[in-house]
Order: sequence, then C-alpha cells, then structure tokens
Amino acid sequence: MTFDMDLDASGLLCPLPVLKARKQLLGMKNGQVLRLITTDPAAVIDVPHFCTEAGHDLLDQSKDDARMIFMIKRSS
Repeated sequence: MTFDMDLDASGLLCPLPVLKARKQLLGMKNGQVLRLITTDPAAVIDVPHFCTEAGHDLLDQSKDDARMIFMIKRSS
C-alpha cells in the first residue's frame, strides 16, 4: 500500500504515538495517507479509537514482530 507520509513512533508510549499522528495528519491534505509505525501495545486500541473520533479512515492495521503498522487516510 502506498502512503504520502511516514511517522515512526517506535519506543514512544501512550499517548505520544497518537498525539504525533494527530499533529502529522493536521499538516496533510485530505485523502493523503499516513503510515504510522509504533511499538506501543496500547496502540491497537488507541489508534483505531483516534481515527473514529477524528473522522479519519483506518485503511490497514498489521503487525511486524514487535512493531504495529497503521495506514491512516486523512479526512476532514
């Protein structure tokens, strides 16, 4: 899957991955995709909840060893 911006929040704990993703998404155009990488176990709950609350589309969620990768499409 292609993406427009990449954010590696590995090593950061809740709520920092979501806060950094929020800031990155605010600087992006509608329809652009952010790839968020995190090692925070709480991200499995936090990121989907954030996307729902903020109105962004969570396009994909996968796990690669200890890393979780989220593809988030910016919406208004």
